[in-house]
This record gives sequence, C-alpha cells and structure tokens, in this order.
Amino acid sequence: MEIRNREQQPPFTTKDGSTIRSLLDLSNAPVVHQSLAEASIPAGGQTQRHYHKRSEELYYVLSGRGVMEIDGVTQEVAVGDAILIPPGAWHQIRAMETLSFLCCCAPPYAHEDTYFD
Repeated sequence: MEIRNREQQPPFTTKDGSTIRSLLDLSNAPVVHQSLAEASIPAGGQTQRHYHKRSEELYYVLSGRGVMEIDGVTQEVAVGDAILIPPGAWHQIRAMETLSFLCCCAPPYAHEDTYFD
C-alpha cells in the first residue's frame, strides 16, 4: 500500500514555473503509468506556455480562478472545473486569484517531456 500525505511532500518549481507538490509520482512511489501532483500559482502569475510530447494531462481546480489556454483557445476556469490537455497541445494557465489544482499526467510527468517556444 502506498500512501503519501501532502504536507510531507516538499514543494518545487517545475520547468513551466508552477509550484508543485508531487503527491504520487516516480520520485516518491513505485508509480508506473501516471503521476498526481498539486500545483499552485499566485494571483497574477502564470505558467510558461509549453507542451508535452508524451503526457496527457488532467487539471482539476481546487481553489481560485484563472484563464486556461490550450492551442490558442482560452477559457476562464474555477473551482470544480476539470481540464483535458492532450499530448502535443500547447498550453498555459494564468491565475486571476491564487490558483490551486490537481495535475494528473499519464505517462508520469517528466521535465524531459516539457517543451517551450
């Protein structure tokens, strides 16, 4: 059985600029096919626009409001919204208020699979 507590996972900054706590991923559990992290972005902040060649991502907004951009299409997002980001899709999220969301990646998130302009 693998259980990880959020408070015991140290935050770090990803290549795209968001602050992440890895809840279950290759760094802290015998995860094979996916990863789960909690991301946070301060009000007015944003991730750097990027894409992943391999990983499909799911975001689930826990708190705050923001604007999600995927391949040039933007939409406001808020608590309770689930967002699909297909592999290869350029994306960026901007926080209108402090934003917290779950980020699920399959295959697991890897810095090496993050590409920028």
